[in-house]
Amino acid sequence: MTTVLVVDDDPQIVHALRISLTAHGYDVLTASDGTSALRVAEQLSAAQDRPDVVVLDLGLPDLDGIDVITGLRRSTTAPIVVLSARLDSADKVRALDAGADDYVTKPFGMDEFLARLRAAVRRSTRRQVDEPPVRTASFTIDLTAKKIHRDGGEVHLTPTEWGLLETLVRARGEVISAQRLLTEVWGPNYTSATHYLRVYLVQLRRKLEPDPAHPRHLLTEPGQGYRFRT
Repeated sequence: MTTVLVVDDDPQIVHALRISLTAHGYDVLTASDGTSALRVAEQLSAAQDRPDVVVLDLGLPDLDGIDVITGLRRSTTAPIVVLSARLDSADKVRALDAGADDYVTKPFGMDEFLARLRAAVRRSTRRQVDEPPVRTASFTIDLTAKKIHRDGGEVHLTPTEWGLLETLVRARGEVISAQRLLTEVWGPNYTSATHYLRVYLVQLRRKLEPDPAHPRHLLTEPGQGYRFRT
């Protein structure tokens, strides 16, 4: 049974999520503030157990939701799905960069939310299976450990940079449209935010490409999309 930790101080939201999630076969744990959420995650980690996915509201009474994401990442690798009334794209970027895996805005449709939850759990389960490293002439990607090595050292990527790179790598040379990348990395409400792709691809190329101005691995296919080449 998949265990979900719901972190929200709104009793009505918690009640609705508990009913829907339980009806769909999930085991539900709840916390009404950030401190409780971090304590539960730490206790589960100490017992060599963990929630399979965390649903987190950013507007908590005691801690900022971004700080909670950062704290959760110290004790769990479980996917974090933010469920928030904050609509500003800057909040979403901060949450994803802090370690969130998806961002759903309130009010929300339960069917879409459940689909996003299933997708987050699927991606997490897939990452737990050992996979051979992806080697290029310039760097090596460990998809299982979510690490990149270049020139004998480890390259640090933000969670958003990693999500973009992983999506491209897993396409195995296929060209991926901008809309698909935006949907998979940022969510379905961001299919027109092509500037996100430009900004993050520039960052990835600076970190990974021998000559960022003339990329060999992270390629733009004009009029089509983007492609990863080993």
